[in-house]
Amino acid sequence: QVQLVESGGGLVQAGGSLRLSCAVSGRTVSSYAMGWFRQTHEKERDFVAGISRSGATYYANSVRGRFTISRDNAKNTVYLQLNSLNPKDTALYFCAIDDIGVVRQTPAEYDYWGQGTQVTVSN
Repeated sequence: QVQLVESGGGLVQAGGSLRLSCAVSGRTVSSYAMGWFRQTHEKERDFVAGISRSGATYYANSVRGRFTISRDNAKNTVYLQLNSLNPKDTALYFCAIDDIGVVRQTPAEYDYWGQGTQVTVSN
């Protein structure tokens, strides 16, 4: 059984930082592509960042230079470091696995999802 559990969300002031974690069981994170997405109410999930099986990283234009995706193979966990946060980053953040192994930006391409962790950025 594949399970993804996100954590690390919370309330932070604009300009602050958070580190999100995605602990994975049932899959080895280094063997698959991992993605982070975010969703606000009444909107579709948007791609935020991804890391491929080879370790290549990809970012949405809106977060490039502020967010960093990484993985710890020993802990089978993927992280998303969020810096210089602003209120537009407020959303429910999800991690997901793509069994193909390459990073794709369409949510439907991903096979397994976590339950999400809420990030709220105040002015």
